[in-house]
Amino acid sequence: MAAPMKGMSLLRQAYLGLVRPTGAQVCRQVPHRCYSTPGAGQVQVDMNSETGVATVRLNRPPVNSLNLDVLTELGIALEKLDADRTCRAMVLASAVPGIFSAGLDILEMYQSTPERCVAFWRALQDAWLGLYGSRLVTMAAIEGHSPAGGCLLAMSCDYRVMADGKFQIGLNETRLGIVAPFWFEDVMLNTIGHRETEKALQLGAMYSAQQALSIGLVDKVVPLAEVMPTVQGELKNWLQIPDAARVITKTSMRKQVLDRLRSQKEKDAQFFADFIGRDSVQKSLGAYIASLQKRKS
Repeated sequence: MAAPMKGMSLLRQAYLGLVRPTGAQVCRQVPHRCYSTPGAGQVQVDMNSETGVATVRLNRPPVNSLNLDVLTELGIALEKLDADRTCRAMVLASAVPGIFSAGLDILEMYQSTPERCVAFWRALQDAWLGLYGSRLVTMAAIEGHSPAGGCLLAMSCDYRVMADGKFQIGLNETRLGIVAPFWFEDVMLNTIGHRETEKALQLGAMYSAQQALSIGLVDKVVPLAEVMPTVQGELKNWLQIPDAARVITKTSMRKQVLDRLRSQKEKDAQFFADFIGRDSVQKSLGAYIASLQKRKS
């Protein structure tokens, strides 16, 4: 295999076959294509080439926390789907009942090395750029709780359907003593507007499905069993629009937010590593981890 090329992202190198991330492979079945990871299986992708719709399911029990491996797998899967010209749409969902994603894995941030923190953040940046900037119609099937990074993934999709009931969604970073980065803010601003975002981020607000619907954080709320059928129904409407016109419109609407991160990726990653390394932040994260362990016991 050829040596990795300088100046090219890990995800692009993986897609071109220049590097082989641990556990990553592509398996194809007709009429379905399934891009999966053997063993771990933390990101499951089922590409139906007859309908042109891929279903991506996060599969890292118990709560689909996003660590370096999951984010790298997700980024690679999204890039492969974006390059697959038979694919027109993608549904982001969970393989774990009761949870969409609990967000970033705190253990990636607690007592970690600066090098690991930077690598972790770069993987998150690349996965988000791939999702928010995707040419595909993207829909989130939110069949469980979706705090923090889980909320970011959902907001980054074109349309969100959430299960009614006990589940909550929101960017709750301030409750953990950390700060949502500017591009999290930008996505929420584009989703629910300035005033609601200002309140949501300062308070680390978590919303019920009905509350999220009322402020535009999600687009539709249905009973749990109806989430996926509702998503499939909405997809039919979106797929009636010619791809070229829709993609140009989407790109125009999202370009400024995407370019803002692209222009300062390294600065953003280094800021994250420096911020997370602060004693006060580590203390807050440690206290939160201790509270989780106490609940389990």
